[in-house]
Amino acid sequence: MATGGVHVVDHPLVQHKMTLMRRKDASTNSFRRLVHEVSALLAYEVLRDTTTHEVEVDTPLERTTGRVIDGKKLVFVSILRAGTGMLDGMLEVVPSARVGHIGLYRDPKTLVAVEYYFKMPGDLGERDLVVVDPMLATGNSAVAAVDRLREYGPKSIKYVCLLTCPEGVAAMAEAHPDVPVYTAALDRQLDGQGYILPGLGDIGDRIFGTK
Repeated sequence: MATGGVHVVDHPLVQHKMTLMRRKDASTNSFRRLVHEVSALLAYEVLRDTTTHEVEVDTPLERTTGRVIDGKKLVFVSILRAGTGMLDGMLEVVPSARVGHIGLYRDPKTLVAVEYYFKMPGDLGERDLVVVDPMLATGNSAVAAVDRLREYGPKSIKYVCLLTCPEGVAAMAEAHPDVPVYTAALDRQLDGQGYILPGLGDIGDRIFGTK
């Protein structure tokens, strides 16, 4: 289901697993596993339009042709720290993809994203980037990450999250209207601390068991 530049992946399996993740009594182990599983499922939808090329292949019976993607031209960009929780699920689908990392933290008073780490593969101008971060909340981190990546002129950028809200969607649409957002859920709103309601809580804490 697409709403403007937002693609809500409403596959029954995705929605089932998101409901399990919402439960406040989900253990760290089960929550982490569900993030992995949902991320892998999202990857199929996000990469639906990935370019392929034809190759020859020998089956047990004869030679034929098939189509493959060039995973080396694809970069999954993880926004630290919570993006790490989605990364393994994405790499399970495309293990040949390259990986980049952007370290951003949200200033607790201003909610502005502050960069502390940036490491990418070379030749970004020849690559398609998929930015992964579980939450698109205020949109400040997402906008800052895409701003930074655009300095390198990549072929394309997509943004993938587990959960978003109208405020985050609006922020991305204003700053980067040509960057599609893929998500498993579009929730109601932000609270006063910048958390999504009804949401999943602090995903970083729930993935890593730090709370």
